[in-house]
Amino acid sequence: MNVRLHIERLVLDGIQLDPAQRPLVQEALQAELGRLFAEGGVEGSLAAGAMVPSVRADGFAMSGDGSPVSLGRQIARSVYGGIVK
Repeated sequence: MNVRLHIERLVLDGIQLDPAQRPLVQEALQAELGRLFAEGGVEGSLAAGAMVPSVRADGFAMSGDGSPVSLGRQIARSVYGGIVK
């Protein structure tokens, strides 16, 4: 199964992020979403090819070392949770 996911805009309320860290967050987010979809897949209408115009992901408490990679992974888990609800 192929999954195409386009994130046009990602809003992170209350998180200060140095512009130089954005690519690291993006790469970690993409890698973690890929892993989650590969392991967990999708269900229902999404598996049949439905489009979702927006996803409101649950909030999360930052954990780990506070690195951009850790942040990207946490964002991916939150986004994935919003998609597969």
